[in-house]
Amino acid sequence: MNVKDFSYELPQELIAQDPLKDRSASRLLLLDKNTGEIRHSVFRDIVGELREGDCLVINNTRVIPARLFGIKEETGALIEVLLLKRREKDLWETLVKPGKKARPGAVLSFGEKLLRGTVEDVVEEGNRLIRFSYEGIFEEILDRLGQMPLPPYITHPLQDKNRYQTVYAKHDGSAAAPTAGLHFTEELLGEIQAKGVEIANVTLHVGLGTFRPVKEDEVENHHMHSEFYCIEEEAAEKINRAKQEGRRVICVGTTSCRTLESAADEQGVVKAASGWTEIFIYPGYRFKCMDGLITNFHLPQSTLLMLVSAFAGREQVLAAYEEAVRGRYRFFSFGDAMLVV
Repeated sequence: MNVKDFSYELPQELIAQDPLKDRSASRLLLLDKNTGEIRHSVFRDIVGELREGDCLVINNTRVIPARLFGIKEETGALIEVLLLKRREKDLWETLVKPGKKARPGAVLSFGEKLLRGTVEDVVEEGNRLIRFSYEGIFEEILDRLGQMPLPPYITHPLQDKNRYQTVYAKHDGSAAAPTAGLHFTEELLGEIQAKGVEIANVTLHVGLGTFRPVKEDEVENHHMHSEFYCIEEEAAEKINRAKQEGRRVICVGTTSCRTLESAADEQGVVKAASGWTEIFIYPGYRFKCMDGLITNFHLPQSTLLMLVSAFAGREQVLAAYEEAVRGRYRFFSFGDAMLVV
């Protein structure tokens, strides 16, 4: 299967640069995966598309302000560090720009030495292992010095850090937001629960590997980076009970989907577990647990578009994307949404 099979034409002006004032005012494209039928709605009206008894699975990860700007102490050269993955308490796998200034042994400082980091090693894809030193609480220092790691296609500055967080974000650890969840407000979640929809919380800390372009010509040769996930017993029980009773399990975002599909056995039973997943879902994959998906519009040739295509069929998904382009939907992280059932 060639990566070019997942291409589509997207006018630059349809890439959303700013979040809407009202999260739930985004547009919503509805795709019936069985018939290919497409309808159009508004996200706040998703309540009417959900059924009493549905189980909505949300990813409660919290994005950390993982982008740091500092200097190389020896030369004063400007340097940018993006925190990717915590290896130990103060040891992080990072992406450093420019990498040639961050050889092992280099000492970096941020915020007039409020935070310092020593490059210990160069690992896969040129990422750097950096050990940080500081006084106080790392998370508080990061909140003070760090910026939100917005994707490169967003060029406008983010005025409010909270707009790149879901309203239910809880556990620190993501380098990117689970963007399908950005459309929910507290009020909308309340309406959904009042209808009798159960909500199950899972955690997957989103790494940038999810968004990296597929460099292989053949999809099957692409290797996904690992991401940490956790499903508590309460969430596993809610999901399994819904499946047993014939109720739908609907994932909010590809991250929730990947979490469930990583933790489910061949019979679709989800185990309470935590660990690392490298699951790569593309057409041909047999879904074990998920019955429906709420998702944003994804980049051409991306692993996320491949996942949606695996669920709803490549031709139907690309047809829906073409319809969204014609209808001037907003694309990517701050863009509009799809519901696929």
